[in-house]
Amino acid sequence: MTNDKERAGVSRRAILGTGMLAALAWPRRSMAGDTIRMPFEGGGRERTMITNYPGKGPMILQRTRPPLLETPFSVFDKQVFTPVDQFFVRWHWGDIPDQIDPATFRVRVCGHVGQTLAFTADDLMRRFKHVELAAVNQCVGNSRGFFEPRVTGAQWGNGAMGNALWRGVQLRHVLDAAGVKPGAVQVQFEGADRPPFADAPNLRKSLAIDHARDGEVMIAWAMNGRQLTRDHGFPLRLIVPGWYSTYWIKMLQSICVLDHADTGFWTRSAYRIPDNWPRAAMRPGDRNVQFVPISRMVPRSFVTNLDDGAHVQAGEALQVRGIAFGGDSGVKRVDVSTDDGATWMPTRLGADHGKYSFRRWSLRLRLPAGAHTLQVRCTNAAGLAQPAQANWNPGGFMRNVIESVSLQASS
Repeated sequence: MTNDKERAGVSRRAILGTGMLAALAWPRRSMAGDTIRMPFEGGGRERTMITNYPGKGPMILQRTRPPLLETPFSVFDKQVFTPVDQFFVRWHWGDIPDQIDPATFRVRVCGHVGQTLAFTADDLMRRFKHVELAAVNQCVGNSRGFFEPRVTGAQWGNGAMGNALWRGVQLRHVLDAAGVKPGAVQVQFEGADRPPFADAPNLRKSLAIDHARDGEVMIAWAMNGRQLTRDHGFPLRLIVPGWYSTYWIKMLQSICVLDHADTGFWTRSAYRIPDNWPRAAMRPGDRNVQFVPISRMVPRSFVTNLDDGAHVQAGEALQVRGIAFGGDSGVKRVDVSTDDGATWMPTRLGADHGKYSFRRWSLRLRLPAGAHTLQVRCTNAAGLAQPAQANWNPGGFMRNVIESVSLQASS
């Protein structure tokens, strides 16, 4: 096993050896691939499974510019860490740099600090202790296509999520180097992507100062042992474990300490949910609903080795497996029901890669002949379990209802 210093050297050589990131042409709208149907009802179910997106394996195409690419769900059955070449892609703005020189690209620490500092990736690698953390990155709108009534926005299936081992440095050490002044309230983050119109707001997201300095929030340069690619935020990305990916700023170039609450567009107006976490729920047409910024993730679990509508052998041992994650805390248990939730069977949990990671689960059972519905429910370490009823809100955010798979058992 390599020690931290040796691994740091490998990381530095990998990034510095890149030089100027090669220019990547935006994919054409007529990308190669087969048409597939998404597993939700209503219009907009037709998608293209693309096979020629630069640096990617087969992906479900949601949009070309800025790119929205969904992970095919079968990928989640293969391993606990999502391969980089099939990790979902989500950008907010389409003006994304095609070329970045990691030797000159800097993240600036400014605002309510003792001194303004700027760091290249190499500076961070040399100056601060390296850390690794397994964490799920999930779009706030993951599974939006299942919302009823339907809402606007990208009609994702369940594949706008992924799990990776992130490597970088703790944000708190970088903030300490700049000297956070008394009275700091929040830390605001900004990346290098830009809107197509001059009057549109740059993407800026903020965390409370104590959260930013909790030792878990990271500035990363690698995922799953590889340097970040352009689609995943090369050369530096903010990692906010347990929180939705809108906070995981890519191509991080500004860290601004604020002595006041952030009232910018992306906090004031965007990515807001009804103020009843963890449900984030309201009824269509409800008025006078209080909204707050989306933040912590909630538990989810899925069957990964059986498709909805699959035929299985009655009376024989059936292996059922899947993945779960606890949201903002670890997975405590995963249970399966075959009787519409009247009783639940505990599953066997796989290796624990940390409280923010996917965790695999498995169960062997025998089904009599006939139609069956398997339900899977995750309960996290804080005691929060997935609900039996799906939530609804106008953003299509935070779906985490108990998932089900219909099976037909025959002799």
